Amino acid sequence: MSDGRRLIEVDFPIGPVSKESVREKSIRHGHISTLHIWWARRPLAASRATALAALLPDPGDDAKRRKLLTLVEKIAPWEVVRDGDSELIRQARELISQAYRGRAPRVLDCFAGGGNISLEALRLGCQAFALDYNPVAVLLLRCVLEYPQRFGRPASRREETSQGLTVERAVSPLVEAVERWGRWVLEEARREIAPFYPADPGGAIPVGYLWARTLPCQNPSCGAEIPLLRQTWLARKDARQVALRLVPDLACREVRFEIAEGKAIDFDPGVGTVARAKVRCPLCGGTIDADTTRRLFREGKAGERIVAVILRKPGETGKRYRVATEQDRAAFDAAAEALESKRQLLWETWGLDPVPDEPTPLGGGSGAERAFSVRGYGLTRWGDLFNARQKLALITFAQKVREAYDLMLAEGYDSDFAQAVTAYLAIAVDRLADKSASLVVYNVIGEKIEHVFGRQTMSMVWDYAEVNPLVDNGWPNGLEWVKDALACLARTGQRTATTATVVQGSATQLPWPDAFFDAVLTDPPYYDNVPYSDLSDFFYVWLKRTVGDLYPELFSTPLTPKSQEMVAHASRAGGMEEAKRRFEAMLTQAFREIHRVLKPDGIAVIVFAHQSTDAWETVIRALLEAELYMTASWPIDTEREGRLRAQESAALASSIYMVCRKRTMGQVGEYAQVRREVEQRVRERLQHFWDQGIRGADFFMSAIGPAVEAFGRYACVERLSGERVTVPELLQHVREVVARFALERILHHAAQAGSVDAPTRFYLLYRWTYNHARVPYDEARKLAQAVGVELASVTGSHGLVVRDKEDVRVPTPIERAKDSRFLKRESFTSMIDALHAACVLWSQNKQTALEDLLSTTYGSNEVFWQVAQAIAEVLPENDKERQMLQGLLYRRRVQYQARLL
Repeated sequence: MSDGRRLIEVDFPIGPVSKESVREKSIRHGHISTLHIWWARRPLAASRATALAALLPDPGDDAKRRKLLTLVEKIAPWEVVRDGDSELIRQARELISQAYRGRAPRVLDCFAGGGNISLEALRLGCQAFALDYNPVAVLLLRCVLEYPQRFGRPASRREETSQGLTVERAVSPLVEAVERWGRWVLEEARREIAPFYPADPGGAIPVGYLWARTLPCQNPSCGAEIPLLRQTWLARKDARQVALRLVPDLACREVRFEIAEGKAIDFDPGVGTVARAKVRCPLCGGTIDADTTRRLFREGKAGERIVAVILRKPGETGKRYRVATEQDRAAFDAAAEALESKRQLLWETWGLDPVPDEPTPLGGGSGAERAFSVRGYGLTRWGDLFNARQKLALITFAQKVREAYDLMLAEGYDSDFAQAVTAYLAIAVDRLADKSASLVVYNVIGEKIEHVFGRQTMSMVWDYAEVNPLVDNGWPNGLEWVKDALACLARTGQRTATTATVVQGSATQLPWPDAFFDAVLTDPPYYDNVPYSDLSDFFYVWLKRTVGDLYPELFSTPLTPKSQEMVAHASRAGGMEEAKRRFEAMLTQAFREIHRVLKPDGIAVIVFAHQSTDAWETVIRALLEAELYMTASWPIDTEREGRLRAQESAALASSIYMVCRKRTMGQVGEYAQVRREVEQRVRERLQHFWDQGIRGADFFMSAIGPAVEAFGRYACVERLSGERVTVPELLQHVREVVARFALERILHHAAQAGSVDAPTRFYLLYRWTYNHARVPYDEARKLAQAVGVELASVTGSHGLVVRDKEDVRVPTPIERAKDSRFLKRESFTSMIDALHAACVLWSQNKQTALEDLLSTTYGSNEVFWQVAQAIAEVLPENDKERQMLQGLLYRRRVQYQARLL
């Protein structure tokens, strides 16, 4: 290495890697994310590219560096690794081998989760070590990293075609066995439960059933059973529209259904009988408030009803729909009876209830508990999330998987190989469970049954879809996804001799000696962002029933272990403040362990993605206390545009990849000098990030890394008085630097930014950073402070900021104008007040009042119009505020052109 630095410490191709990381979110077949759900996975593209750049030495020569950066860029696309080895991957592997003098570097991910980072280290020829505390993750890691390498590598085999020709084909024995026994499990299950999914007399096969939960109407004179439906669409496409019509039968006090298609839909299917737990009775019009709805569910007064059947006829395309009949209900009732007898039989054999009876998470409250609402509706056991036929199907498939293992041994399979095959079959059961709970909705646009974990929550669902597990979108679909992912994993590094090591343990107590690893590449949890253990309990209870006896070291406890989980969980810690304190202490200890196991010249790449500056203060303090200092940081887009969470909050699109080293010197920095170093480094990197197209909240977060690069080189930073400078003080200085830089770029000139008043600067930065999203009050306060504004001074009924409990938002001009005092000129305190008033008057076509306003305020000030243009540019297309600003600007241009004529 020229000066000991790695390539990632000098440069990194942010743009191309970000593009491939985002694109990867839409790639399905063969990707490990399709093997089994794991939450908050880092993209393989970013993991692969950062791993290579972290392991390669920087050549110290511009031409050679550009060549290496080109390779980093070229290995990012999925197509490079989709079929296993490729020329580019072999080239990358050879360069790493040369850098480490022919040995495979040891690389650790101590928060390994779904295994993305470790998989890419393995692919690049490293000795990959993956550790996780969660037993579900540990089993997945074995299926991603260990078993494909031990048992799955394809071998050449001669086979005869139907034409009598002999051909050579690469066959993975593990893939072949999983496919064979997966089909066996399906056929055995079909023999037992097919009668409970009867075909129609015309041969149409039910692929699913649509259910509505029910409540009794609380009107004493009514008392009807109310089917709870969010909406009544069945298919909602341009070319085809089908809906359920509710038909109130007053005489019988019941609600019947009819199928309506096309022009026969003379009602609004978007209006159902329930919204946000508030229920309306279709017969009497009576309502049930949200609190009463929850109480009735907890008291066991809720029921459920099949309302429609989704059908597919062999040989025909598309789906059919019909209203559920008594025969459909009878088939379900028969399944419920069969469940009870099978449950008793298996209970005696397995030694535990085959239907999961472990408790669901508490839910409610704050922190990680926000992800769960099912317990508030009386779903207190994991088995409560499934109807009787779903339970019967799942315990039947679990039973057949257990029997398959026994049969493999009887046929002479090696026990370790049989155990591996059974693990993949258990994963297929998990996939079926994810699609077979009563929390699954029907996608009326795609006409498909979704799955439980569309997001990182388990929320109550009023109407749900039940899949037929025996048809293509049930077990066969899940098995196919597992097989495709395994086939791709089996081809990973098939020409390398390296292996992976998977360990269950805590990142706060790593089971390896000092100075053991060449690199640590990891993605730690972020406070309460993802309640991993509670979410994974959904799968844990089924894995315990399929392979628990094969992995007693992982599945001996009632639920996943939680005492050492690094998640800020308020109810377990006695409050959110104590939960945060505990999380911060554990994160610091984990970083100390990373420091301990790293070699003196080792490198760590730690991924962090949190919009809260409090979280950043925590992670920076933890790094500094662990004597790790940042040498580089790179914001990489890792999130798919339009994802649910981003639409509802100011969630980041980027993850910051922090490159760290062990601090070896205890130098003390003088604050005035360090401030200059911070500002110089931040502005230098910000220009690079700006050129790469990074904007908004991601831009602010991307500046933190460069600041810590300058700040963190010192053991501590002190003023001349000897007083230590804190991390919050550093970050406030960073916000000020970023605010100035961003305003200069947004307004296209530094002088113009200086002539804009502070409240207007705040408004422009807020819109640029968060758009119309709500943000925590403290985040907005810090942003305001960076431009010299006290947030309280602009907060109020018609002010720039509206506070809502712990959050704030910045209202639009129309919202501000709802207060009659807003348009009074004496209430204006800033340029943005006048601009908002002008927007309102323009939208109301009050031209005389608008002209008067502009002539007596800022209409002749060119900066005023540049601010209007800048705000319009930072707002998204079709935004109403943007349209008002554009209309105002167009009016000015027309007037200017008229004067010229």
